[in-house]
Amino acid sequence: MTTPQNSANPSRRDFIQRAAAVTTAGCAGTLPFGVWAAGSDKPEKEEVKIGFIPLTDCASVVMASVLGFDKKYGVKIIPTKESSWAGVRDKLVNGELDMAHVLYGLVYGVHIGLGSPKKDMAVLMAINNNGQGITLSKALADKGAVDGPSLAKVMAREPREYTFAGTFPTGTHTMWMHYWLAAAGINPLSGAKLITVPPPQMVANMRVGNMDGFCVGEPWNHRAIMDGVGISANTTQDLWKDHPEKVLGTTAEFVRKYPNTARAVMMAVLEASRWIDASLQNKLKMAETVAQKSYINTSVDAINQRILGRYQNGLGKTWDDPNHMKFFNDGAVNFPYLSDGMWFLTQHKRWGLLKQHPDYLGIAQQINQIDLYKSVAGAMGISVPKDPLRTSKLMDGVVWDGKDPKKYADSFKIKAA
Repeated sequence: MTTPQNSANPSRRDFIQRAAAVTTAGCAGTLPFGVWAAGSDKPEKEEVKIGFIPLTDCASVVMASVLGFDKKYGVKIIPTKESSWAGVRDKLVNGELDMAHVLYGLVYGVHIGLGSPKKDMAVLMAINNNGQGITLSKALADKGAVDGPSLAKVMAREPREYTFAGTFPTGTHTMWMHYWLAAAGINPLSGAKLITVPPPQMVANMRVGNMDGFCVGEPWNHRAIMDGVGISANTTQDLWKDHPEKVLGTTAEFVRKYPNTARAVMMAVLEASRWIDASLQNKLKMAETVAQKSYINTSVDAINQRILGRYQNGLGKTWDDPNHMKFFNDGAVNFPYLSDGMWFLTQHKRWGLLKQHPDYLGIAQQINQIDLYKSVAGAMGISVPKDPLRTSKLMDGVVWDGKDPKKYADSFKIKAA
């Protein structure tokens, strides 16, 4: 919930005074965020390159720049379009990008050196909940595979190598696809082939028969329906209502060197998030903006339905989904819950990416900048939860609350040997 309007949009000077009152302690992990750079609230780095992948959920970063919220807080956001999540990872690690609209699990993977050089990382805030999807090919749908259980029946009836795609090995879409297949009784390690495809290339690859299904963010699920090559089997909010999705990620080194810059960018992106969710008109304006060639490069009608919760599955079914993509939702979206980050580690362990149980909570405390977020949110009049762990029930009825991640990771019937 927000405070009255006169305190919702403070100046940088107001912000620094109020934030200092909120917290003078160090942030989660060992970064000294209680220390104000040179006693000033001025951002140390005034131009900030933020990488993004052409997906609807890059919108808060883009709109923070387009609408000038960045300038309000003394920085200039330069949205930088990237072609793959691997490219985003590499440019974050080597400093070509300052921050990124990025997959939650990617940040965690880099931090622990999973499939890449190890680099201490930071999650500043969550960018969105919900709004991804699982698409099956029209060819499979014609054989009766329209959801998980019917897919399992088709695969059993017509055995062959079935190929499904995610967008990055440790990322959200790959983990959603694994979870969804397993919930239908399909072992994604032994019963299917999983490949990695960049989001904007999903539809083209399905069109030429390179995969039977994929999990990706919008607008590419809806684009597959519009192009007649796929059908929507499930949304990711069907798997986990209000699930964590993209985050504003950077390196721990960047936040240590440029704490005021990190705060300023967070405030700009939070204000853009609040603006997007404020009205239908704002969402439509956002769709018109991010559809442009320099951002997602697709037609507006591929974006502007599902951001309003207006869904169709490509088989004649339409519905209104109140759990569509959210960017702010009265501030409920953006808090970097420790349990959200820990969940991805449990799935990395479940599927054999991690051979041993990591220090789930310790790693999350290092990466997710809880106190930094609280200071920014407090200055902007945005409420924060009391508990950094939240409880959720996923599609198979299994409850995740972050309290015993080792037991949770080991509890699944279908998992790596």
